Amino acid sequence: MLGIASTFQAAAADEACAPEAYAMALRYQQQSAEVDALQRQSYALATARLQQKIAAHPEADNLAIMTDLDETVIDNSALLVRDMQACHDFTGWDTWKVWEREGHPRLIPGARRFLNYADAQGVTIFYVSDRYQENKASTLATLRSLHLPQVDDAQVRLLGPSKGERRAAIERDHELVLQLGDSLADFSSDFHHADLKDQHRLVAEDDAHFGDDWIMFPNASYGSWSDADLEAWSAPLKTR
Repeated sequence: MLGIASTFQAAAADEACAPEAYAMALRYQQQSAEVDALQRQSYALATARLQQKIAAHPEADNLAIMTDLDETVIDNSALLVRDMQACHDFTGWDTWKVWEREGHPRLIPGARRFLNYADAQGVTIFYVSDRYQENKASTLATLRSLHLPQVDDAQVRLLGPSKGERRAAIERDHELVLQLGDSLADFSSDFHHADLKDQHRLVAEDDAHFGDDWIMFPNASYGSWSDADLEAWSAPLKTR
């Protein structure tokens, strides 16, 4: 009977702490050497592509890049892990504003080196994020504490107008040659309200952008895919 009771207690504990389901994704995102390698690879590719874009525009003095912040330049996984361990579902984002004001995100590997390269080449950097405008002073302070270049009020553009509108505003005065992000909506407003099926269709249609002027970063922690149905092999389970 004790064994049965223990089983029921464990099941009840699992049900009471539903956010524990995020553990594997967070462990991969925060701790795996594979994600470390993918992030470094993405920034190496971004550097090579930016070199090519600069070479292709030898007379231009208005080249710009646009990068997302969260899970692209900075790593917020410590907040997500804290919330999960407290059995709090971080996807409600009710702890995010406090993190923006008081948290200490880490840099994504390769970010500072790439951004310093862009800065040294005279390329204008726009940090375009859906962080809250009301916490802009805190976000600016965070980015400055991480010693990132070109961190000022004009070049850090936060939630308010859509990313599409912010992108269009940049393109009025600059030649936007490269975009970086961890979500498809970071690259085109076409993805913003698209369901998963349409996202896959749009990815196929936009195939030429990826690895050229759109550099995608891995993020297993959260996204529009998080409630998608999984596909399973229909064969009966066999262990031998």
